[in-house]
Amino acid sequence: MAVLAVRTARAEDLAAINAIYNHYVESSTCTFQVEPETMADRVAWFAEHDDAHPAIVAEREAEVVGWGALSRFHSRCAYRYTVEPSVYVRHDLLGQGIGSALVGELIARARAAQHHSIVAVVCTEIAASFALCERLGFAKVAHLREVGHKSGRWLDVAYMQLML
Repeated sequence: MAVLAVRTARAEDLAAINAIYNHYVESSTCTFQVEPETMADRVAWFAEHDDAHPAIVAEREAEVVGWGALSRFHSRCAYRYTVEPSVYVRHDLLGQGIGSALVGELIARARAAQHHSIVAVVCTEIAASFALCERLGFAKVAHLREVGHKSGRWLDVAYMQLML
């Protein structure tokens, strides 16, 4: 298997990032977005990321196979040391450690940016996301019942937190 490299995302990665994400928008409850992301929206999203809130990609043989980002947890200033991670792996490459590599890199970058806490919002029916968070030291701190509605059903979310 080819070597996996994790690096800062670049503008030329946005089409691959969008393709990976939109697969899940259309087929999964791991995101509560229900309409595919446009390229204009993805470009605006990318502009919001910086060293303190990085966007990264996992690359294998010069092909983007996953991506992750740290975003502001909330817009109010007092939340500025808390970030929310997003990680998506190409659907045909799950279970190969790509997600773990991306989350591990996001944790390292959050520490380097002197964030205090990472809060992941996870749909409770996505067992792999729970397992990944727990394996990397996140603890379940809240469970919100039926706060999302997608694919014709009500969905619960859990807040998973890692103190840095």
